[in-house]
Amino acid sequence: MKIAIAGGGAAGFFAAITAAEMHVGSSVTIFEKGHVTLAKVRITGGGRCNLTNSCESLEEFVAAYPRGGRVMRRLLQEFGNKETIEWFESRGVPLVTQEDGCLFPESQNSESIIDCFHRECYRLNIKIVTQAQVDGITPQASGSLLLTFDNPNLTPQTFDKVIVTTGGSPKRRGLEWLEKLGHKIEEPVPSLFSLNLPTDQITSLMGIVAENTTVSLPGTKIKSQGALLITHWGFSGPAILKLSSFGARVMKEKDYSFPVLVNWIDISNEDSVKEHIKDIIKTSPGKLLNSVRPFDLPSRLWNHLVLKCEFQSNVRWGDIGSKGVTKIATILTTDIYRVNGKSSYKDEFVTCGGISLDSVNIKTLQSKVVKNLYFAGELLDIDAITGGYNLQCAWTTGFVSGLLRD
Repeated sequence: MKIAIAGGGAAGFFAAITAAEMHVGSSVTIFEKGHVTLAKVRITGGGRCNLTNSCESLEEFVAAYPRGGRVMRRLLQEFGNKETIEWFESRGVPLVTQEDGCLFPESQNSESIIDCFHRECYRLNIKIVTQAQVDGITPQASGSLLLTFDNPNLTPQTFDKVIVTTGGSPKRRGLEWLEKLGHKIEEPVPSLFSLNLPTDQITSLMGIVAENTTVSLPGTKIKSQGALLITHWGFSGPAILKLSSFGARVMKEKDYSFPVLVNWIDISNEDSVKEHIKDIIKTSPGKLLNSVRPFDLPSRLWNHLVLKCEFQSNVRWGDIGSKGVTKIATILTTDIYRVNGKSSYKDEFVTCGGISLDSVNIKTLQSKVVKNLYFAGELLDIDAITGGYNLQCAWTTGFVSGLLRD
């Protein structure tokens, strides 16, 4: 059996290795459009490669996928994080788990993962062809699939099975060749990015982290919790990245110009916040506002919020009155900032959208439109928050597609 993999990324290599192991004697070829394979794996996780997450609860794992969670719930039970860990460690890549649950190679270097894949391809006699972008698939009467390439030096080739793992496309036109075959396309839009606040004074606090925040998009139910990092261009950090993931389509519709609501203390009950402030007034009435930080906020951030409340620098806690209590409680729990633009996160680019899951058999990842054609990885309309979940999707869908089941 002749098997082709279109795309030499994480999902493509995993699919190729699975196909070669499960279908002994088959010929497997990976076609990669670029000069090198696994380029995105090389930079992910800051070059360390956060390849999965140790999360033990299936429901919690699935909750990391704003799109595709229903499919991932099924597929993770077939090949999840435990299977991923065993797969890499049994192939000579020891892993370590961070306190936050993120798993990395013990070497802290993505080259360990890349070397592992290349060793497996050598062992299984998988052929790798670079500068070979597949730009067309034509079903044949026999059931085989004819592949054409954008490289004029490559002649069209026929394969019995094809797995497309070309990754997320930032533009719809990158998916038109698959749409022409009859597949439904979900509009691709960016996901996982930081937010720009180009004119806001808060950017002068770059480097400060507020550990426990809730950020939300007013007028929607979209919100996330976690640490917020103030940068020289705006907001980043886990809470913001998660918000960008779940709010990817809404933010795109607003052309990345919208208000974002920040609760700096992750306490939604304003009355309890007011009580905390009143306790400070009782215990420290003669102290300056700047000298006592509620909820252990970073001092520079607290000073910024005090100025934003328009208090004078010499105001003492005992002088703020009931209106001052309300002002402080409001800015701690419902602080508003105006976003204007976005920035990529650590050179990583994730898209939501792609091949609609309605066009795919979710048990096998075979196309419902073209027999013997399969999909895996970010090309599918599945994406996740940070923490190793996107690469887990690559391993999981790569494995299931590589089984080549009908």
